[in-house]
Amino acid sequence: MTRLGTALALAAMLAGPSLLATPGLAQDYPSRPVKVIVPFGAGGPADVTARQIGNILQETLGQPFVVENRTGAGGVIGTQEAIKSPADGYTLLMMSNTQTANESLVPQRKYELMRDLAPIAPVNYSDLVIVVHPSVQAKTLQEFIALAKSQPGKLNYASSGQGTPYHMAGELFKAMAGIDLVHVPYRNSGEARSGVIGGQVQMMIDAVPAMAPNVAENQVRALATTGQTRSTVLPNAPTAIEAGIPGYEATIWLGLMAPAGTPKPIIDKINGAVNDIVKRPDMIKLWSQQGVVPMSMTSGEFDKFLRGDIVKWAEVVKKFDKPPQ
Repeated sequence: MTRLGTALALAAMLAGPSLLATPGLAQDYPSRPVKVIVPFGAGGPADVTARQIGNILQETLGQPFVVENRTGAGGVIGTQEAIKSPADGYTLLMMSNTQTANESLVPQRKYELMRDLAPIAPVNYSDLVIVVHPSVQAKTLQEFIALAKSQPGKLNYASSGQGTPYHMAGELFKAMAGIDLVHVPYRNSGEARSGVIGGQVQMMIDAVPAMAPNVAENQVRALATTGQTRSTVLPNAPTAIEAGIPGYEATIWLGLMAPAGTPKPIIDKINGAVNDIVKRPDMIKLWSQQGVVPMSMTSGEFDKFLRGDIVKWAEVVKKFDKPPQ
């Protein structure tokens, strides 16, 4: 055998075990419990969805998918925790457009989303609803805008923290309506929701599935929803576009990522399992009743989606009169 032939044979022998092991990674995965980090509070859309998806993944893949809430800093703390975890498929991150917005809003963060995390799959999205405490003297969105213009800087709105969809929707609303509201960030969406229900803040823009029960119980008043069409869950609330803010649209979407370097066969296996879940008739029916719409993409398509969302929010931030706080 020539020297070249010997070298090639040796290279093949060295590479062989790793090449043969690659399919086995997905075949054997998972062989122990998987942790799903939710960087938001318990009871919010990300937490609820992570538990729904995790329960079904446990049934289909045979291992527990354990949700761990790591809140703080508008999702940054939980995101950093996921990034520091081993890239072996046993730590996942349930993320949202909070993470893509933070790429522009939080320059001091210690990570880059698309460098340090690997896209797996989107899960679903839902419209938001603009609500006020019943004590607010405004029955319509235009009446609230007029009230805010008559009292610049006097009315507050709640969010679950800087960079969250509720915060960004609020800042976009302020900019497009030409009003000055004071942002009151809470540690999580549950506390923000309690703030507006309790009257500590006047307004909040929240996910339809989370806030709709409070609207039904007259704990808050719905002024408008934020999709292109009316919500099937809150059909009596006009869209913000119908209510007089042309072009205003905001949603919250959720998806899964893993630490960068997680083997692609494992990424693909989770992607396939999640796509199977979001296409299940029982999940589609359940989410439809809550105002939630399933999303389905390959990991590559989700990568492009995330990069586009980062650019979108960077452009939105540029339009603010002053950096959102």
